Amino acid sequence: MQSAGFPVKMCEILAQIDGTALAQRVSVDSPKEVMNAKKAIRKAFFNQRDGKGFSIVEVLSTCPTNWGLSPVESLERLRKECMPYFPLGIYKDSSAKERANE
Repeated sequence: MQSAGFPVKMCEILAQIDGTALAQRVSVDSPKEVMNAKKAIRKAFFNQRDGKGFSIVEVLSTCPTNWGLSPVESLERLRKECMPYFPLGIYKDSSAKERANE
């Protein structure tokens, strides 16, 4: 913590802002999650293109080199330490509100 500071939960913070169209946290720890991440990033680009507002897609991934771990160990760390602290999910999706109002 001394060299990098405390972790910040950006999706939770930015979801509170009125201009945010999408705030979603994804992971790339499995093929299924990679596909979910791809969909979320694509949606964020479309939101921007269509002028719906600001979108953030926070991606949890590993860094075996900086963590000093093997790739397998870094996946375990991501799942055991990072994902419980930074839960995956959609924190805000204005398009869901639009569909509900239709």
